Amino acid sequence: MTLNQMTPDSLLDAFPHPTLVLDTARDRVLAANSRARRFLGQGGKADFRFAPHIAGNFGQFLVFLDELGHRGQAWRRDIPLQDNAKHPLTCELRGTVIADVSHQVMLTLIDLNEMSRHDQIAEASELQRLGLLEWQRAQDFFNELERQNQLILNAAGEGIYGVNADGKTTFVNRAAREMLGWSAEDLLGRDIHTMIHHHHLNGDAYPAHDCPIYQSFRFEQVNRIEDEVFWRKDGKPIRVEYVSTPIYDQNVLAGAVVIFRDITERKENERKLRDAMQQVQELREQLEQENAYLQETIASERAHHDIIGASPAILQILSKIDLVAATEANVLITGEAGTGKALVASAIHKGSSRRRRSLIHFKCSAVTTDAIEAELFGQIRGAFPGALRDKPGMLELAHNGTLFLDDVDELPLGLQGRLLYALQEGSVTRLGDTRARAINLRVIAASRRSLDTLARRGEFRQELHMYLNVFPIECVPLRKRPEDIPALATHFLALACKRLNMKPPSISRHSMEKLIRYEWPGNVRELQNVIDRGAIISTGGKLQVDLAHRPSPTGAITAVVMTEAELSSVWRANLVNALRMTQGKVAGEDGAAHLLGLQPTTLYSRIKKLRIQPDEWLGPDMANDPQ
Repeated sequence: MTLNQMTPDSLLDAFPHPTLVLDTARDRVLAANSRARRFLGQGGKADFRFAPHIAGNFGQFLVFLDELGHRGQAWRRDIPLQDNAKHPLTCELRGTVIADVSHQVMLTLIDLNEMSRHDQIAEASELQRLGLLEWQRAQDFFNELERQNQLILNAAGEGIYGVNADGKTTFVNRAAREMLGWSAEDLLGRDIHTMIHHHHLNGDAYPAHDCPIYQSFRFEQVNRIEDEVFWRKDGKPIRVEYVSTPIYDQNVLAGAVVIFRDITERKENERKLRDAMQQVQELREQLEQENAYLQETIASERAHHDIIGASPAILQILSKIDLVAATEANVLITGEAGTGKALVASAIHKGSSRRRRSLIHFKCSAVTTDAIEAELFGQIRGAFPGALRDKPGMLELAHNGTLFLDDVDELPLGLQGRLLYALQEGSVTRLGDTRARAINLRVIAASRRSLDTLARRGEFRQELHMYLNVFPIECVPLRKRPEDIPALATHFLALACKRLNMKPPSISRHSMEKLIRYEWPGNVRELQNVIDRGAIISTGGKLQVDLAHRPSPTGAITAVVMTEAELSSVWRANLVNALRMTQGKVAGEDGAAHLLGLQPTTLYSRIKKLRIQPDEWLGPDMANDPQ
């Protein structure tokens, strides 16, 4: 059979391991060698599904396919497989993308049990071979010593010395003297163990009767030690591996010969490799933290993702976004609460070269003063009471991406200097750590108050203000752009009705005029809350706009003054109404926190503080219902 006449299966039979070609789009094995079919228990079947052979952790298999598509090659050992009879298979999964063919990869299944058996056989053979070689080498060197052939002994690159049955040194070659720093006169005829092998690396004493070298001539053992220390004359340790072999004189045990090499550099390289692997693990943990953060962000994302409106103010904001997005300039967004500062920040990030990385949103006003430092800069385990694990901060999570500092005017003055230093130096040090980690990020900040005014009062660092205020963008209040209200109201109504699974009611001209005349102290967020509430209470196919309990649209100061207790009562009643409208749901787009424009954590705290019970919004009968 010529090469052109061979089928895919027969070509794969040339591979020494179970190998198959998988169509990832249809989950079909297009070709498989006989080893793969036997390994998976498929018999003579050439076309079968691969997914049933994944015993668990299917998500890791999808991650493996993503890595394979990105790199072209990948391997994993943490994906459990099973054969057709559900018997577990211990194997390493290796994959290669087939060039110029979409959705087709070649998978090789390496049986780790078989590899372990091979390794054991090879290791046993190697140990036997090395033992014989070292024995022969020691015998040769000893014979050469007896024949006064010191040239060969001293030409060896490995350290070699001999001891008699009393543990006294009989010879030391040149390499051993150079590595240990002792001269031949220092060592010959003396107990070498007390000179170079007297302590472990940790400082514990090393008795001679525990030494494998002494066991070689006392119990006639060949000992191969891969990691111990010899001590130089200057008191410095060197990491060594050695073989100690008993020496015989006319079948009488005469002592031992020791062949050793300095592995200090190798051990240092291994340490660096471990450190690198630890860094990789930390990066993996950082990615996991970032992924968890992104999932949480997606879950609590605002209902709308685009900037709605066609007023001159909105068009000017869009024009500024287009100008600054493609640059690396820092941006300071100002405006009242609810004017869409977060949407502007998101739009800038999406239009930048960093859009493939994360936009990390950090709301300075939502974190307590004690916790904000750890949240920004990260921590290591034990940095302070309660720090039970290593955790990257927001600056690290935003590496190669964008950091959005919302309500930056609420950042404690004492931390502003450290934040500025980290941003300017491009490095961050976690709490409790001494190692600085490089960061490369863009900063977008938002503030409801004028940072320039705060800086003049000494309430905000002037240097940080200058660093952030490279390109200012002001979000105009909704009352100054009433022409955008119809489009926003229609947009919010469509979203609310989709969320509530109801037919959108129409907005009458009278209702729209009420919305336009109202001054919206809470801006777009307040408008969305009104529309959401109206969608819930509307009947008869028309939107009910309830502005009766909203603040005075004229903004005039009234003569009514409420006590603290009255204000607390109003707050409490408002929270109960929100919980009643959302059936007690707090978080999410259809939750009470969204209606009130609060963070879910803030609303939970206020419910606890005001001691609001379920029967207040469910009613006594429903609250006591075991269902």
